[in-house]
Amino acid sequence: MADTFNYRIDHHGSLVRPPGLDRTDAASLAAALAGAVAYQRKLRSTVVTDGGYPYEDFRGAVLENVTGVRRTDRTGADGLAVWAADTLPEAEDPLAVDHAKRLAELTVIAPKVTLPAPSYLAATLESPLKARELGEAFAEIIRAEIARLVDAGVRLVQLDNPLLLAATATDGPAAGPLPYADALAIDALAVGLDTRPEGVRIGYFPGATAPATVDRAAAERLFTEIPADRWILPLRSASAAELDLVRTLPEDRDVCFGVVDAAAPDLEDIDTVLDRLDAAGELKDLEDAAISPTQGFADIASHPLLTEAQQHSKLVLVETLARYVWGNEF
Repeated sequence: MADTFNYRIDHHGSLVRPPGLDRTDAASLAAALAGAVAYQRKLRSTVVTDGGYPYEDFRGAVLENVTGVRRTDRTGADGLAVWAADTLPEAEDPLAVDHAKRLAELTVIAPKVTLPAPSYLAATLESPLKARELGEAFAEIIRAEIARLVDAGVRLVQLDNPLLLAATATDGPAAGPLPYADALAIDALAVGLDTRPEGVRIGYFPGATAPATVDRAAAERLFTEIPADRWILPLRSASAAELDLVRTLPEDRDVCFGVVDAAAPDLEDIDTVLDRLDAAGELKDLEDAAISPTQGFADIASHPLLTEAQQHSKLVLVETLARYVWGNEF
């Protein structure tokens, strides 16, 4: 089985931005990143990220660093700026490696980097191109970036497609610009590195909320066709659907349970969360598990889900829960 020893206390990557941060100013950004690292280490997190500070939103590491795409002046219903792809994207330089190296210089903890899944970009960008073709171009870029990140010392890379879990519903969504089979094939291309150095994990976040009921065949395709090492799955209530996802997860894959709601200010009851983890533990060995908030705290920089104080309380709760489950094994 996979070893999650170093990554028990996880978070998705984005944090509430500190007041006064100017991400376009190198000194301001450097000071903010140093503060973010100190903050995460004080919280005893076993991963360290850049908090998403360098980017407008969680797609920024890719969209702000490739050619062929442009930001429009419109905002979608999800609050994200609408981007368009006029031609197939190309990356002239590394995307997130420089920020990861700066993080590595600030702490002995190997940094974690979160990137948008290529299937998500292909499904959401406006483009005259075929979605499959667009997705494959993004997949090649992201695959190359993951390899560079690993070479730079990053040991945990997470890909995010917050829309994909909905496709495992028994009444799966109508076919959109990117059919389910295409989404799986595209992201498999991005994740399928030739080799995985010891200790390297590639995680995949398919969404913060499980569907009402799960088509286990569709879930099995998700977990087997995308060769991710770790799956970040919701455990908001230990519902039948959430447990079906756990039940379908292959034995040799790690799981990170989203147990603390990053969008709700009230703190969860510890005993209630532990009961949920016990239910999941009947289906998946918790020695191959980790815990985290359900999603990022500020995947859109200008629209944080909580205040800094509320975020802090949530992350402290994740650390406390981890100690209840695993003692001091991190």
